[in-house]
Amino acid sequence: MLSEKERLELKILSIVHEGTDPVGSGTISEQLRLAGFEISEATVGRILRSLDHKGFTERVGFQGRLLTAEGIQRLTQLRKQKDQYYYSTELMSALRNTSKENLIDLLVARRAIEGEIARLAAVHATPEQLKLMRKILEEQKRHAELGIGGAHEDVQFHHLIAEAAGNKVLEAALALIRQYGQLSPILEHIRKEVRSNIVIDHERIWVAISQHDPEEARKAMIDHLESLISDVEKYWGQAPGLENHIS
Repeated sequence: MLSEKERLELKILSIVHEGTDPVGSGTISEQLRLAGFEISEATVGRILRSLDHKGFTERVGFQGRLLTAEGIQRLTQLRKQKDQYYYSTELMSALRNTSKENLIDLLVARRAIEGEIARLAAVHATPEQLKLMRKILEEQKRHAELGIGGAHEDVQFHHLIAEAAGNKVLEAALALIRQYGQLSPILEHIRKEVRSNIVIDHERIWVAISQHDPEEARKAMIDHLESLISDVEKYWGQAPGLENHIS
């Protein structure tokens, strides 16, 4: 479990890392406040100077900070620690309260809805939406290479596709399904355990949508969801003592 100091350091490093330009202490203070950290800008300045001293950040004139290579390594380390704690506590609790049948029912519903969503996205996606999808996919690939979980990017990717489809009823139906439990982290854990790669599926979906090929996009999405169903079946089959629920 991360200490309060480590949680703060993780958040600050993440904010600096996500900026395309140097990030100032005022911006960092505001984002920390929005994230629930009660901390003054002066204290943020002291923390930033400490991070500079450790070699994790570097100051760019009066513009703000950028992460160094050492800072990226530190961010990766903290994220891994956070993921390990999450998977060992909250995620395991969610898994214990989730049945195989419920997961498969949810994925079957998603297969029906998202197949059509992907088909419509291939017809209606704008260049800007395609660019955003690509950016999220690249971030997910980078995280996968670093051993960092990509559940957040998974949610963003599928949400953008639903937006691009332009059908509010289908988008609302998908949002309702995805609100059930902690679906993305659970599925990410399962795919990790059975050594399956979600990024390859997402790449194929994006290519079909970007080429405005409705039927291929629909097929790629359906294949993706069927692969998830297969992974759930495999996970329950390979874990000793599992029947319906994890215990």
